Amino acid sequence: MKNLIADINKSFENRVRLGIMSILMVHDWVDFGDLKETLNVTDGNLASHITALEKEKYVQVKKAFIGKRPNTSFQATAEGKQAFQEHLNALEALIKGM
Repeated sequence: MKNLIADINKSFENRVRLGIMSILMVHDWVDFGDLKETLNVTDGNLASHITALEKEKYVQVKKAFIGKRPNTSFQATAEGKQAFQEHLNALEALIKGM
């Protein structure tokens, strides 16, 4: 029998990481504040999950200043988009029972 969960990526098992990648898949760059507000998480929680995704090379971080205020924004990398799509495909196969 085929192992239906073998292709599910552990990096996306957490709901916050799943949310981060879902947002980054459809938007070019998203800033920290928007992600935090959309996902309704704390600064520290979001930062730790972003760090984990960055370590896997699934997200790219851009730090800049808007006027005198620091701004951090994120983008899914090509590798991250591919890994997330494979994760979604694995979930779909699991749901279909293939």
